[in-house]
Amino acid sequence: MIDWFFQTLRNYPEIAIFLALAFGYYFGSFTYKGLGLGAVTATLIAAVIIGQIGITVSGPLKPTFFLMFLFAIGYGVGPQFVRGISQDGIPQALFSVVVCLFCLAAAYIGARLAGYGIGSAAGLYAGSTTISASMGLATDAINRLNLPPEETKALLDAMPVAYAVTYIFGTMGSAIILSIIGPALLGIDLPAACKRYEEKHGGKKELGGPGTAWHRFELRAFRVREGMPIVGKTAHEAEAMLPEQRVFIEGIRRGQQIIDATADTLIQADDVVAVAGRREVLVNLIGTTAEEVDDRKLLAMPIEGVDVYVTSKEVDGMTLAELAKAQGARGVFLRKITRGATATDIPIFADTKLHRGDIVNLVGRTQDIAAATKMLGHPDRATDVADVAFIGAAIAIGALLGAFVYRVGSVPLTLSTSGGALASGLFFGWLRSVHPTFGRIPSSTVWFMNSIGLNIFIAVVGISSGPGFVAGLRELGFSLFLWGVFVTTMPLVLAMYVGKYVFRFDEAILLGCCAGARTTTAALGMINDRAGSQIPGLGYTVTYAVGNILLTTWGMVLVMLMT
Repeated sequence: MIDWFFQTLRNYPEIAIFLALAFGYYFGSFTYKGLGLGAVTATLIAAVIIGQIGITVSGPLKPTFFLMFLFAIGYGVGPQFVRGISQDGIPQALFSVVVCLFCLAAAYIGARLAGYGIGSAAGLYAGSTTISASMGLATDAINRLNLPPEETKALLDAMPVAYAVTYIFGTMGSAIILSIIGPALLGIDLPAACKRYEEKHGGKKELGGPGTAWHRFELRAFRVREGMPIVGKTAHEAEAMLPEQRVFIEGIRRGQQIIDATADTLIQADDVVAVAGRREVLVNLIGTTAEEVDDRKLLAMPIEGVDVYVTSKEVDGMTLAELAKAQGARGVFLRKITRGATATDIPIFADTKLHRGDIVNLVGRTQDIAAATKMLGHPDRATDVADVAFIGAAIAIGALLGAFVYRVGSVPLTLSTSGGALASGLFFGWLRSVHPTFGRIPSSTVWFMNSIGLNIFIAVVGISSGPGFVAGLRELGFSLFLWGVFVTTMPLVLAMYVGKYVFRFDEAILLGCCAGARTTTAALGMINDRAGSQIPGLGYTVTYAVGNILLTTWGMVLVMLMT
């Protein structure tokens, strides 16, 4: 039975690939305090074990899925990458470039001092920096060295060995260094720093005053008595009587008639007005001076919540306080801001800026939501349909451009098909953030292209290199793990000091910047937990976008440096 099973896997390698994915995603899902192997490393280990029986995977399967993965990476980070290198994210983008150079230098120095070959060096770099995608570009670069087939295979087989040994500390070590050791080294009280940041940037203040109405709200009805100050005033004038609060008169019952209130609607005695605002404002402020009425018909006005994709050039870079004063913001409340490929939740402060590519969750009357959506950009309606024609064309265009080789003397210069797909994803991801009428890829599809694309590539690598994995591990031994600790630790320590003393980032976002530049989401999670705040995420999105691109590209650069 075992012999039949093994022979079936040799005859049908596609079964072996799906088996590696099944084991990889299952065992990779186990975590302890947010830390674990992850799907990529677990899939590689499963594939290496399966590959011990000698399975040959032929055809374009590996590069096909890798191109899909790289395009998804570029598509997801495109808006933040472009903004980071062109607008107010420049300091964070430059910081990310510096950190990425630290990572490349540490891997190069470590590989040279240890005497590792090209394949082991590429794997050491990929595992220590937890940037699995770099192995794909390193593979392309090794294949272009025109070495004998046996030597090329030996280099490629060495790569996953070094990657698997160094990845675990690359993940767990970076999280521990940034969340525990880093604050101690720099003398940072992270919870206190985040609290100061909130107070400085309006976290405890209303947009235009104390409190904040950019959160949960209620709709309540109050009767207007003769002689009250709001009698004879327009809805806008009445709302302005509470300058430190953000409240809106949404509807009016006048006798048996129900009126949708606009800014110019006049308020009369005996009206019943429906007022939207923060619960404590309606209960503790208005409710103490006005009679509340349970008018179900008046309060049963159409309300909706919708995600809006920010694309407006005029809105780009505006603060929430500035947007709150815009006519299109009347009657609308902001519940959430999501930014970047990692869908980072951005804290909502008075001086928080919106950028093209952000997704904001708004709630309010249907007509008010329509006006706010028109001001901000385009509704991001939930759908499970992807623009596959766009995906296929974009990847093909990028790969064709990447396949072009330009020679400077005898030196060939090329992006490679992989680099072309990555560049294409960046461009079209940014373009969709400006013109979201085409190229719709639901987040679930982006996840599939990203995760499955990479892990099928990793599964093929592991299965193909399986027979040589154990021998390579014996040869490199425990010293490989220690060199991985060096390559992981040194860039992060340098990054923290450079971020604090050279770039002078606020202590509340400094560690988030470091985690983003190293693209370690696990570290960001631990940092946020220890801070008791989402504030560090403000430094994550731009640095992540730039770091993801550069750290992936370094896989090819390191091979060139090692030759």
